[in-house]
Amino acid sequence: MLRKIRIVLAALFWVGVTALFLDFTGTLHAWLGWMAKVQFLPAVLALNLGVIVALVLLTLVCGRVYCSVICPMGVFQDIVSWIHGKGKKKNRYRFSYSPAKNWLRYSMLGILIIAIVAGIGSVVALLAPYSAYGRIVSNIFAPVYGWGNNLLALIDAHFDSYNFYTKEVWLRSLPTFIIALVTLVAVVILAWKNGRTYCNTICPVGTTLGLLSKFSLFGPVINESKCVNCGLCGKQCKAACIDTKNHKIDYSRCVDCMDCIESCKSKAISYSFRYGKKDSEPAPAKAEKAGAADAGRRAFMMGSAIALGTAAAKAQDMKVDGGLAAVTGKMIPERETHLVPAGATGLKHLAQHCTGCQLCVSVCPNNVLRPSTSLKNLMQPEMSYERGYCRPECTKCSEVCPAGAIVKITPEEKTSIQVGHAEVDLFLCIANNEGVNCGNCARHCPAGAIKMVKEEGSDVRIPSVNPERCIGCGACEYVCPARPLSAIHVEGHEVHRSI
Repeated sequence: MLRKIRIVLAALFWVGVTALFLDFTGTLHAWLGWMAKVQFLPAVLALNLGVIVALVLLTLVCGRVYCSVICPMGVFQDIVSWIHGKGKKKNRYRFSYSPAKNWLRYSMLGILIIAIVAGIGSVVALLAPYSAYGRIVSNIFAPVYGWGNNLLALIDAHFDSYNFYTKEVWLRSLPTFIIALVTLVAVVILAWKNGRTYCNTICPVGTTLGLLSKFSLFGPVINESKCVNCGLCGKQCKAACIDTKNHKIDYSRCVDCMDCIESCKSKAISYSFRYGKKDSEPAPAKAEKAGAADAGRRAFMMGSAIALGTAAAKAQDMKVDGGLAAVTGKMIPERETHLVPAGATGLKHLAQHCTGCQLCVSVCPNNVLRPSTSLKNLMQPEMSYERGYCRPECTKCSEVCPAGAIVKITPEEKTSIQVGHAEVDLFLCIANNEGVNCGNCARHCPAGAIKMVKEEGSDVRIPSVNPERCIGCGACEYVCPARPLSAIHVEGHEVHRSI
């Protein structure tokens, strides 16, 4: 029964988190956004003490339930392992006990801690399991989802119905795509062959929670008097943590999947209290206590399942942002300082908190955000304006960030935050070079920071930027007709300013 409850909860979390990365409308975040915020490493970087304390207490009481229920990467590995196990009968019993590779586990944890302290966001992004799964979904699964949506939109339009609308599918960053693909292949191979190898060797979150789960109050317990040494529990343990010969379980690696309990024919394994005198009470009394503990846990987990199901069942109408027609054939300008979203407050804050999960990139409705390709900030979001501009009324990236890298702001606050300023290159400006009255940049500037002024001895007007009013939204850069580079581009600010 416990295993079935665990599977139901894990499925709800996995579907919910995956949907957050696939939902390009951003509407699901109002209902399911909390699933991203309860992920361990984003909560640590966001200093979300409530979530951190709750996950620590959950682990100290129940073991590494987080890894088998809440973490999407962990659940994804279970799905891959389950698919392999559904093949030949021998595949179901392919696991065996192996000693913990503590040198590797603690090395990875040490590297993560050093990277967080030093503010090396690219290393944090590589090691964070939630972020690694987010990159896989947003770079590999999301394009397939987008093409499917566009196909439905075409079919829908054929019948004069517009329940769907097309979404542009494009490669935001080749390095990030390659990293996501390599991660996917590596995780699938490890899970296919050895189950939870990634969780118990590379994942620093698994190692951290493993240190706590050593002392958990509850966990799978082997009753040696009932055990017949058949070895079935060890052969089905995807964490390779059950030493059947010595009747011991490595609780630092056990993810409380309950597979061992279901596989045991002699009922020698039960999820029960791990401490106290185990042989001083009569068997009936033990059974009664274990049953009470299981009943309480079942009630708690079933209540959680009902709450999750209720949240997932709610829906919200999709909203489509209107916009200018796409401007094609543009090259990305070389910016001295790259641009980050308004809620990030500056480059340093973003680098110290961002895990590179790509959730903000996935929900950006204007195709402004994309993963950075610089080594220091690899896979963290940056802004560029070849496919759209950052609309002052849009704050979706700040609404979905689970790590506190992009602080939540209102549209009113955003209009007073200067993330950069526009600069004009008159050598590229067609008004200056060709003597035509263009004025695209001035007409579309939402802050009124650009004026068209006359040159001396000429009736032609050229753009002039007021840097005190410019908010760096990029509308001018996006609509500039100059090719291949815009005659006006935005330079970022290391620290954002209020105007």
